[in-house]
Amino acid sequence: MIPLRTTKSKTGSEDSPISFLTLKHGRNAYAPRSWGSWLWLFVLRMIAVMPMSWSRTLGAGLGLIMMVSNKKRARIARVNIELCFPKLSLRERERLLRRHFIVSGQSYFDLGYLAWASERRILRKVRIRGLEQYHDLRGRNLIMLAPHCVGMNFGGAVIARERAQFSMVKLQRDPVVNRVLNRGRMRFGCFLLSRQQGLRPVIRGIKQGLAFYYLPDEDFGQRQSVFAPFFGVPTATLATLGRLARLTDALVVPCFTHLLPGGRGYEVILKPPLEEFPSGDRLRDAARMNEVIEEGLRHMPEQYLWTFKIFKTRPGRAPSPYG
Repeated sequence: MIPLRTTKSKTGSEDSPISFLTLKHGRNAYAPRSWGSWLWLFVLRMIAVMPMSWSRTLGAGLGLIMMVSNKKRARIARVNIELCFPKLSLRERERLLRRHFIVSGQSYFDLGYLAWASERRILRKVRIRGLEQYHDLRGRNLIMLAPHCVGMNFGGAVIARERAQFSMVKLQRDPVVNRVLNRGRMRFGCFLLSRQQGLRPVIRGIKQGLAFYYLPDEDFGQRQSVFAPFFGVPTATLATLGRLARLTDALVVPCFTHLLPGGRGYEVILKPPLEEFPSGDRLRDAARMNEVIEEGLRHMPEQYLWTFKIFKTRPGRAPSPYG
C-alpha cells in the first residue's frame, strides 16, 4: 500500500486533515514478482525520450496486439459497442473496436511520456479549449465531470496547472504500476485520494477550494446506483454527482480529453457548467450526467474505455450481457 501524507486546510487548521497519496512504494515493489513491471517501467522511460509520432506508431501496434491476445477484453468491448451502437453494421462495429484498441495502446505508451518527458515537451502537446471560461469560475467550488476515456490521465494531470485540483483513484495491486500512474497523474500538482478513503475527504477538499476531477461512470452494483439511460441502455449509474454538488455548492464542469491522431498530443475540452444542476432528484441527476457524457463521447466514440463491464448490473437482476 502506498503511504499517505497529511495536508492542512487553507486556514492551516489540522482539525480536518486530508490524506493524499505519495509516490513511495512498499517493500514488495522489489520482489521477484514485480521484476516484469520494472521491465515495463524501463520501456516507458525509453518511450519518453522518443518523438511522440514514433511512440504513437509503436502504441498502435501494441493496441492491435492487445486486441488479438486479450480475447476477454475484446469480447467485452464488442458487447458494449453492439449495445450502444445497434444501428452500426458488423463491419462498422469491428472498425470502431479496432480504432479503440489502437488509441488504447497509444495512451499506454503516453503514460511514460506524461511521467518523464520534460514539462515543456508535454505542454507543447496539449491544447485546452474553454480555458477562459474555466478561469472565470475562480472563487466557485468545482467538480470536473470526466468520463473514463483513454486520455483521462493526461487531461487530469495537465488541467491541474490551471487550478489546485485533486482526484480519486483505485490503487493497483502492483506497487510499480501505481508508481508510474501516480507520477504522471501528480506531475502538475494534482493531489490523489484512494477510493477506500470514501467521500468525506472529497467533500472537505471541494469546500477548501480544490477542484475535484471526478470519474463516476463505472458499474458499482445496484445497491449504490440508480438505472439511467446511457446510449439508450438502462445502466447502473452512481447518483453521487448530484449529492456532491448539493453538499458543496459546487458547479459541475464537463471535461473531455481527446487523444489526437499522429504525434499531435491531446486536446482537453472544458464545457460550460451544467445549468440547473443538481435538481434534487437522484434519477434525473444521474440521467443528466449520462446524457452529458454520451454527448461528449459521440464526437470520439473510439476513445471510451469500452473494455469496462459498464452494463454488468441489469434491471430486475437480469443476467449480465457478458456471460
